[in-house]
Amino acid sequence: MALLGLWLIGGLYLDGWAHNHIPSLETFFTPWHGVLYSGFLVQAAILAGLFVRNWRRGGSFTTALPQGYGLSLIGAGLFTLGGVGDMLWHVAFGIEIGVEALLSPTHIFLALGGALLITGPIRAALARADSAGGSFFASLPLIISATTFYSTLTFFTVYANPYGTTWITLHDRPAPDYTYVTNAIGITSVLFQSALLAAIVLFLIRNSQLRPGHLTLLLAINTGATAYINDVYLNLSPLTLFLTGLGAGVVGDLLLWRLKPSLANVRALRTFAFALPAALYLFYFLAAFTVGIWWTIHFWTGAIVLAGISGWLVSYLLVPSSFERVFVSHGPKDF
Repeated sequence: MALLGLWLIGGLYLDGWAHNHIPSLETFFTPWHGVLYSGFLVQAAILAGLFVRNWRRGGSFTTALPQGYGLSLIGAGLFTLGGVGDMLWHVAFGIEIGVEALLSPTHIFLALGGALLITGPIRAALARADSAGGSFFASLPLIISATTFYSTLTFFTVYANPYGTTWITLHDRPAPDYTYVTNAIGITSVLFQSALLAAIVLFLIRNSQLRPGHLTLLLAINTGATAYINDVYLNLSPLTLFLTGLGAGVVGDLLLWRLKPSLANVRALRTFAFALPAALYLFYFLAAFTVGIWWTIHFWTGAIVLAGISGWLVSYLLVPSSFERVFVSHGPKDF
């Protein structure tokens, strides 16, 4: 199911590539939609077939699927409705162009159904009592599912993602009247994507699901795919941006191994939450210097610090300060 989720989200990214590279695209029936919807159909057919078989054997509505996959089946139903609606929307209003394709109501509905569908392996892993002590390979389905879910979120927010448009490079320097707006969009994107990354990663740490090597996989796949489909908007090569994600993932895995962040080690958790997004954007800005950057040293160094602060603040949503005080004072036995 995790690999089929890769198929589905891979089709989503191919469709995004097509919209970026073929502006005149004016039909629903494209090869890229074929990859997207075939990935969905295979996954939905497996879930539906398993549900019917187990239901006929006496399983109840809630037990006919393995734990975690009930919502995936619901997501398949929502995706089906969204797909039909999307076809009718295109017939009625035409094909969306640019950012509007990410805001179309039917596309948002498809994203909701797809997210529920592909996150079955995450819910299944969290439901298993023995999953917290799994090895890198034992928890690989979960991290693949988490990567596809994270990539779905970054795909639909690519208009606020530094890996989708390298507006900080000299080639994209705006006219003086647009400097403020461009700066505001740029720093907002760094803050938002840093918080999003921290939320996904800290959730996995909180549930003891992250192992060294997982972050390299997650960030390398996500940054590489995001840069590849948006290469027409970039002044850095997709390979260069992929390497920044790969490097940040390696740093994150080293910190994960060395600091061992967890609910029982809250200070390490907060340090990690700061360091991971800060490392990602440190590598990003260093890569941008290979082609020239128009942001001042005050701006880009501050952006790195604020990326880390975004991750650090998200850690307080997962582990409030009151929890930290009690845990440090009394130990985990009180919980």
